[in-house]
Amino acid sequence: MKKISVLSIVLFVLLSCSNDDTPSDSNTTEMANQLSVGVSANDLLSDTTFSSLVIELVYVEGFEPSETAVNNFVAFLEARTHKPDGVTVQKRAISSPGQSPYSNEEIAAIEDDNRTLYNNNNQIAVWAFFADGESGNNTDTGVVLGTAYRNTSFVIYQETIEELTSGTFTNTTPILESTVITHEFGHILGLTNLGSALQSSHEDADHPKHCDVDSCLMYWQAETGGGAMGMISGGTIPQLDAQCIADLQANGGK
Repeated sequence: MKKISVLSIVLFVLLSCSNDDTPSDSNTTEMANQLSVGVSANDLLSDTTFSSLVIELVYVEGFEPSETAVNNFVAFLEARTHKPDGVTVQKRAISSPGQSPYSNEEIAAIEDDNRTLYNNNNQIAVWAFFADGESGNNTDTGVVLGTAYRNTSFVIYQETIEELTSGTFTNTTPILESTVITHEFGHILGLTNLGSALQSSHEDADHPKHCDVDSCLMYWQAETGGGAMGMISGGTIPQLDAQCIADLQANGGK
Protein backbone atom coordinates (compact mmCIF):
# COMPACT_ATOMS: atom_id res chain seq x y z
CA MET A 1 0.00 0.00 0.00
CA LYS A 2 1.33 3.44 -0.84
CA LYS A 3 2.77 5.27 2.12
CA ILE A 4 0.64 8.30 2.77
CA SER A 5 1.69 11.51 4.44
CA VAL A 6 -1.25 12.72 6.48
CA LEU A 7 -2.07 15.80 8.47
CA SER A 8 0.93 17.86 7.42
CA ILE A 9 1.54 21.29 8.82
CA VAL A 10 2.90 24.23 6.89
CA LEU A 11 4.33 27.12 8.85
CA PHE A 12 4.34 30.34 6.91
CA VAL A 13 2.88 33.82 7.12
CA LEU A 14 0.67 35.15 4.36
CA LEU A 15 -0.17 38.81 4.83
CA SER A 16 -2.23 41.01 2.52
CA CYS A 17 -1.65 44.77 2.55
CA SER A 18 -3.35 47.69 0.91
CA ASN A 19 -1.47 49.95 -1.44
CA ASP A 20 -1.78 52.80 1.03
CA ASP A 21 0.71 53.40 3.81
CA THR A 22 -2.14 53.01 6.29
CA PRO A 23 -4.13 49.79 5.87
CA SER A 24 -7.89 50.01 5.62
CA ASP A 25 -10.08 48.73 8.45
CA SER A 26 -11.10 45.80 6.25
CA ASN A 27 -7.52 44.78 5.51
CA THR A 28 -6.53 45.20 9.14
CA THR A 29 -9.34 42.84 10.16
CA GLU A 30 -8.35 40.26 7.56
CA MET A 31 -4.68 40.40 8.50
CA ALA A 32 -5.51 39.20 12.01
CA ASN A 33 -6.59 35.91 10.40
CA GLN A 34 -3.54 35.66 8.13
CA LEU A 35 -0.77 34.92 10.60
CA SER A 36 1.37 31.89 11.41
CA VAL A 37 -0.02 28.61 12.68
CA GLY A 38 -0.22 28.61 16.48
CA VAL A 39 -0.20 32.41 16.93
CA SER A 40 -3.89 32.48 17.91
CA ALA A 41 -3.82 29.44 20.18
CA ASN A 42 -4.68 31.38 23.33
CA ASP A 43 -7.41 33.38 21.59
CA LEU A 44 -8.99 30.13 20.43
CA LEU A 45 -8.59 28.30 23.74
CA SER A 46 -9.61 31.00 26.22
CA ASP A 47 -12.48 33.46 26.57
CA THR A 48 -10.21 36.36 27.52
CA THR A 49 -10.71 38.13 24.18
CA PHE A 50 -13.26 36.03 22.29
CA SER A 51 -16.28 34.44 23.96
CA SER A 52 -17.53 32.59 20.86
CA LEU A 53 -16.13 30.73 17.88
CA VAL A 54 -17.51 30.39 14.37
CA ILE A 55 -16.32 27.90 11.76
CA GLU A 56 -16.77 29.00 8.17
CA LEU A 57 -16.84 25.56 6.55
CA VAL A 58 -16.62 25.78 2.77
CA TYR A 59 -16.51 22.74 0.51
CA VAL A 60 -16.36 22.17 -3.21
CA GLU A 61 -19.68 20.90 -4.57
CA GLY A 62 -19.77 17.12 -4.24
CA PHE A 63 -17.12 17.01 -1.51
CA GLU A 64 -19.05 17.90 1.62
CA PRO A 65 -17.62 16.36 4.80
CA SER A 66 -19.86 13.96 6.67
CA GLU A 67 -22.23 15.31 9.30
CA THR A 68 -20.59 12.93 11.76
CA ALA A 69 -17.16 14.49 11.18
CA VAL A 70 -18.53 18.03 11.56
CA ASN A 71 -20.29 17.08 14.79
CA ASN A 72 -17.12 15.43 16.07
CA PHE A 73 -15.16 18.59 15.28
CA VAL A 74 -17.61 20.76 17.20
CA ALA A 75 -17.50 18.33 20.14
CA PHE A 76 -13.70 18.49 20.10
CA LEU A 77 -13.81 22.30 20.20
CA GLU A 78 -16.37 22.38 22.98
CA ALA A 79 -14.30 19.95 25.02
CA ARG A 80 -11.06 21.94 24.72
CA THR A 81 -11.98 25.64 24.37
CA HIS A 82 -13.67 28.15 26.66
CA LYS A 83 -16.36 29.72 24.50
CA PRO A 84 -19.33 30.49 26.78
CA ASP A 85 -21.28 32.07 23.91
CA GLY A 86 -20.92 28.94 21.83
CA VAL A 87 -19.30 27.25 18.86
CA THR A 88 -21.19 27.46 15.58
CA VAL A 89 -20.66 26.22 12.02
CA GLN A 90 -21.68 28.08 8.87
CA LYS A 91 -21.45 25.71 5.93
CA ARG A 92 -21.73 26.34 2.20
CA ALA A 93 -20.60 24.95 -1.15
CA ILE A 94 -18.58 26.62 -3.91
CA SER A 95 -17.84 25.56 -7.47
CA SER A 96 -14.58 23.78 -8.14
CA PRO A 97 -11.64 26.16 -8.55
CA GLY A 98 -10.32 23.62 -11.06
CA GLN A 99 -6.73 23.91 -9.89
CA SER A 100 -5.91 20.42 -8.63
CA PRO A 101 -3.28 19.57 -7.61
CA TYR A 102 -3.37 22.53 -5.25
CA SER A 103 -0.30 24.38 -4.07
CA ASN A 104 -0.33 25.96 -0.62
CA GLU A 105 -0.39 29.37 -2.28
CA GLU A 106 -3.44 28.41 -4.36
CA ILE A 107 -5.25 27.17 -1.25
CA ALA A 108 -4.54 30.50 0.48
CA ALA A 109 -5.77 32.39 -2.58
CA ILE A 110 -9.02 30.40 -2.58
CA GLU A 111 -9.52 31.42 1.03
CA ASP A 112 -8.80 35.06 0.22
CA ASP A 113 -11.36 35.00 -2.61
CA ASN A 114 -14.09 33.21 -0.68
CA ARG A 115 -13.71 33.84 3.03
CA THR A 116 -16.38 36.10 4.51
CA LEU A 117 -16.01 35.65 8.28
CA TYR A 118 -13.21 37.30 10.26
CA ASN A 119 -12.64 38.04 13.93
CA ASN A 120 -14.88 40.68 15.45
CA ASN A 121 -15.18 42.20 18.90
CA ASN A 122 -16.10 39.00 20.72
CA GLN A 123 -16.04 36.22 18.14
CA ILE A 124 -13.04 34.48 16.60
CA ALA A 125 -13.49 32.96 13.14
CA VAL A 126 -11.93 29.88 11.55
CA TRP A 127 -11.80 28.97 7.85
CA ALA A 128 -12.04 25.27 6.94
CA PHE A 129 -11.85 24.33 3.25
CA PHE A 130 -12.66 20.87 1.85
CA ALA A 131 -11.01 20.51 -1.53
CA ASP A 132 -12.00 18.47 -4.57
CA GLY A 133 -8.48 17.53 -5.59
CA GLU A 134 -5.11 16.58 -4.22
CA SER A 135 -2.26 18.51 -2.68
CA GLY A 136 0.58 19.69 -4.85
CA ASN A 137 2.88 18.45 -2.09
CA ASN A 138 2.06 14.83 -2.86
CA THR A 139 4.96 12.64 -3.91
CA ASP A 140 5.34 9.16 -5.39
CA THR A 141 5.55 7.79 -1.86
CA GLY A 142 3.07 9.95 0.00
CA VAL A 143 -0.06 12.07 -0.23
CA VAL A 144 -1.23 14.88 2.02
CA LEU A 145 -4.69 14.71 3.57
CA GLY A 146 -4.75 18.03 5.40
CA THR A 147 -2.71 21.14 6.12
CA ALA A 148 -2.90 23.84 8.77
CA TYR A 149 -1.43 26.86 7.00
CA ARG A 150 -2.54 29.99 8.89
CA ASN A 151 -3.48 30.86 12.45
CA THR A 152 -7.19 30.25 11.79
CA SER A 153 -7.12 28.33 8.50
CA PHE A 154 -6.80 24.74 7.36
CA VAL A 155 -7.55 22.65 4.30
CA ILE A 156 -8.74 19.07 4.08
CA TYR A 157 -8.16 17.16 0.85
CA GLN A 158 -11.57 15.54 0.89
CA GLU A 159 -11.25 13.82 -2.47
CA THR A 160 -8.06 12.09 -1.31
CA ILE A 161 -9.69 10.98 1.94
CA GLU A 162 -12.64 9.52 0.05
CA GLU A 163 -10.33 7.71 -2.35
CA LEU A 164 -8.29 6.30 0.52
CA THR A 165 -11.32 4.96 2.37
CA SER A 166 -13.18 3.75 -0.71
CA GLY A 167 -14.10 0.09 -0.32
CA THR A 168 -13.61 0.09 3.46
CA PHE A 169 -16.31 -0.13 6.09
CA THR A 170 -18.91 2.63 5.77
CA ASN A 171 -17.85 4.39 8.99
CA THR A 172 -14.17 4.62 8.05
CA THR A 173 -14.54 7.85 6.07
CA PRO A 174 -16.00 9.96 8.92
CA ILE A 175 -13.46 8.50 11.35
CA LEU A 176 -10.55 9.43 9.08
CA GLU A 177 -12.13 12.84 8.35
CA SER A 178 -12.45 13.47 12.08
CA THR A 179 -8.86 12.39 12.68
CA VAL A 180 -7.49 14.69 9.98
CA ILE A 181 -9.62 17.66 11.06
CA THR A 182 -8.82 17.41 14.77
CA HIS A 183 -5.11 16.76 14.20
CA GLU A 184 -4.84 19.82 11.98
CA PHE A 185 -6.75 21.91 14.46
CA GLY A 186 -4.51 20.60 17.21
CA HIS A 187 -1.66 22.34 15.43
CA ILE A 188 -3.72 25.55 15.19
CA LEU A 189 -4.26 25.25 18.96
CA GLY A 190 -0.48 25.27 19.35
CA LEU A 191 0.35 21.57 19.55
CA THR A 192 2.95 20.35 19.91
CA ASN A 193 5.21 23.17 21.15
CA LEU A 194 3.75 25.39 18.44
CA GLY A 195 2.19 28.21 20.43
CA SER A 196 1.00 26.26 23.45
CA ALA A 197 4.10 25.85 25.60
CA LEU A 198 5.18 22.40 26.71
CA GLN A 199 4.27 21.60 30.31
CA SER A 200 6.35 18.43 30.15
CA SER A 201 8.92 16.99 27.78
CA HIS A 202 6.80 15.22 25.15
CA GLU A 203 7.76 16.75 21.81
CA ASP A 204 9.23 14.11 19.52
CA ALA A 205 12.80 15.22 18.81
CA ASP A 206 12.85 13.25 15.55
CA HIS A 207 9.46 14.57 14.43
CA PRO A 208 9.17 18.18 15.68
CA LYS A 209 5.76 19.67 16.55
CA HIS A 210 4.36 16.21 17.30
CA CYS A 211 3.77 14.32 20.52
CA ASP A 212 5.99 11.35 21.36
CA VAL A 213 3.10 9.29 22.80
CA ASP A 214 2.23 6.69 20.18
CA SER A 215 -1.49 6.64 20.96
CA CYS A 216 -1.93 10.44 20.92
CA LEU A 217 -3.80 12.29 18.18
CA MET A 218 -0.68 14.42 17.68
CA TYR A 219 1.71 11.45 17.24
CA TRP A 220 3.88 11.62 14.12
CA GLN A 221 2.67 8.31 12.69
CA ALA A 222 -0.63 10.00 11.97
CA GLU A 223 1.34 11.39 9.02
CA THR A 224 1.77 8.03 7.32
CA GLY A 225 -0.97 6.10 5.61
CA GLY A 226 -0.28 2.91 7.46
CA GLY A 227 0.04 4.79 10.72
CA ALA A 228 -3.17 6.76 10.27
CA MET A 229 -5.21 3.77 9.16
CA GLY A 230 -3.69 1.74 11.97
CA MET A 231 -4.67 4.39 14.49
CA ILE A 232 -8.31 4.19 13.41
CA SER A 233 -8.37 0.43 12.84
CA GLY A 234 -10.28 -0.09 16.05
CA GLY A 235 -13.07 2.14 14.76
CA THR A 236 -12.29 5.10 17.02
CA ILE A 237 -10.77 8.54 16.57
CA PRO A 238 -7.37 9.01 18.28
CA GLN A 239 -7.56 11.33 21.27
CA LEU A 240 -5.16 13.86 22.75
CA ASP A 241 -3.02 12.40 25.49
CA ALA A 242 -2.80 13.90 28.98
CA GLN A 243 0.38 15.86 28.23
CA CYS A 244 -1.12 17.60 25.18
CA ILE A 245 -4.24 18.41 27.17
CA ALA A 246 -2.07 19.89 29.92
CA ASP A 247 -0.38 22.14 27.32
CA LEU A 248 -3.79 23.40 26.15
CA GLN A 249 -5.03 23.95 29.69
CA ALA A 250 -1.93 25.98 30.55
CA ASN A 251 -2.67 28.21 27.54
CA GLY A 252 -6.25 28.94 28.49
CA GLY A 253 -8.05 25.80 27.32
CA LYS A 254 -10.00 23.08 29.09
